[in-house]
Amino acid sequence: MSRAPGTNPAAHAPLPPLHLVALDGTGPEDVVFDHSGRVLTGVADGRILRIELPSRDRPDQPALVREVGRTGGHPLGLEVLPDGRLLVCDAQLGLLRLDPDSGDHGIEVLADSVAGAPLRFCSNAVAASDGTVYFTVSSRRYGLDDWLSDIVEHDPTGLLVRLAPGGEPEVLLDGLQFANGAALAPDESYVVVAETGAWRLTRLWLTGPDAGRRDTLTADLPGFPDNLSRSPSGGFWAALAGPRMPPLEWLHRASLPVRRAAAATARRLPAPPPRAARVAEVDVDGRVIRELRVRGRQYRMATSVAEYDGRLVIGSLVEGTIAWCDL
Repeated sequence: MSRAPGTNPAAHAPLPPLHLVALDGTGPEDVVFDHSGRVLTGVADGRILRIELPSRDRPDQPALVREVGRTGGHPLGLEVLPDGRLLVCDAQLGLLRLDPDSGDHGIEVLADSVAGAPLRFCSNAVAASDGTVYFTVSSRRYGLDDWLSDIVEHDPTGLLVRLAPGGEPEVLLDGLQFANGAALAPDESYVVVAETGAWRLTRLWLTGPDAGRRDTLTADLPGFPDNLSRSPSGGFWAALAGPRMPPLEWLHRASLPVRRAAAATARRLPAPPPRAARVAEVDVDGRVIRELRVRGRQYRMATSVAEYDGRLVIGSLVEGTIAWCDL
């Protein structure tokens, strides 16, 4: 059963003041915490960075930033595995794995094709306890540089793919509207996919009597959902990359030729990123229990969010920093 976002005004609040960590690189699209509470992110030049944030009693001290890998492509979604290794969704190279503690920066390619086609625009991944990886392909028509064209065209070509240990990539869901973030239920009974172009979180049941059934976990989100992460409360954090726009919703109801013409225009005249960042926490029933917004224009286009020990970290496709705050 799908749930619309909650309407309790108390759930909407500004984020505490943000601290920014400069990265000497742009586009930390995803942020995750490792098992020691350090932040991992990737930037557009292919580097994977590990960031040790300041302690709570000295929040104004500089963070420690260290390169721990380099993909040679453009890293997007990350997932820390139980053994400390890191899954990397690279928009150019596919699904990769590296050991950030090895020191040799070696990259292992887990999947570089799916359904007989090169794996491009691999977006986000999550790993189950048995080693199965679920990952998304945002678009089979457009690449990362033309992501806006896919949103405007609104012709669903996104995928949810499963990679079992020792197996080959298997498409579980097709026809998704810009498939983005992925997360597993606390009991791994279902996997959630953020359909950015449809403002919803889609659920695929993996176990039980509903196994194999697809439904909607959360519909009509107030913005474009991007990367997902599990929240300590058992639900999910969703980054909202931008607010909903009535002209775009009107365009989505137009014919496909009209939408494709508009998408071609979007490729020539890319829109500036939204000026405000927002994140939302969703419970396991799909109800938005809180929505937090950055004050003013301090941080733009939140594409990821993660929480660890009361600390929230936000990443962005367009910024040269990550942002963090203590909740």
